[in-house]
Amino acid sequence: METDTNIQVPVRYKVSISKEELATLPIASYPGRIVMVDSDEDVINAVDTLRKETVIGFDTETKPSFKRGRSNNVALLQLSTHETCFLFRLNHIGLHDRVRSLLEDSNILKIGVSIHDDFHNLRKLYNLEPAGFIDLQSYVKDFEIADNSLARIYAILFGRRISKGQRLTNWEANHLTNHQQEYASLDAYACIQIYDLLTSQGFNPAQSPYYRPVEDK
Repeated sequence: METDTNIQVPVRYKVSISKEELATLPIASYPGRIVMVDSDEDVINAVDTLRKETVIGFDTETKPSFKRGRSNNVALLQLSTHETCFLFRLNHIGLHDRVRSLLEDSNILKIGVSIHDDFHNLRKLYNLEPAGFIDLQSYVKDFEIADNSLARIYAILFGRRISKGQRLTNWEANHLTNHQQEYASLDAYACIQIYDLLTSQGFNPAQSPYYRPVEDK
C-alpha cells in the first residue's frame, strides 16, 4: 500500500515568549496601595473591603528551603483588589475564620496561577475547601498562550517583566522589606490585570509578536 507523501499537515501555532525575549522587557511595578494584615482587627477590616469586590487576585509566598527533603509552611497570603493588596501574615496570625470563609465563597471570583500548589500547601496547615477560583494556567490556553508562569503570561500580554528577585527571600522575617511587599502585591494584582484584559478587551494570538509555529515531536 502506497503512502501519499504530498498530504499537507496544517501548521499549528502558539503564543510563547523565550527567556531571552523576556529579559529584554522593562520591569513592571506595583501601582497600588499595600496593607499589611497581622492582627485580628486588621483581618476584619481587610475582609470587609475584599467582600465588596467581585474579582480578587490571589497568591501565596513561602520561605524557601535549601535543604533536601525539607519544606516550610506558607507564610504570606496575598489578596488584591484593583486598588489595594492585603498581605496576610499567616506565620503570625494563622488563617482567620473570616479569611477561610472568603476563600470558600463561590460568589467571589478569585484569580491565581498554579493555584493547586497553593491549595496543597495551605491544606497542610488548615482545613480549607476553596471555591470560586480560576487558574490562569488553564484559562489562557483558550487564547493559544502556551506559557503557564505568571511572569511569562504577563510579559506576553503587557510587554513588561515581573522581576523575580524577591522570590527566594525570607517570607517569615519579622519585617518584610518594601521590595518584598511590592513583589508580593504585584503577583496578586497581576492576576486581576490578566483576567480583566482577556475578559474585557480580548486577545488575538495572531497579532502577538510571540505567535510562532508549534513543532510536533
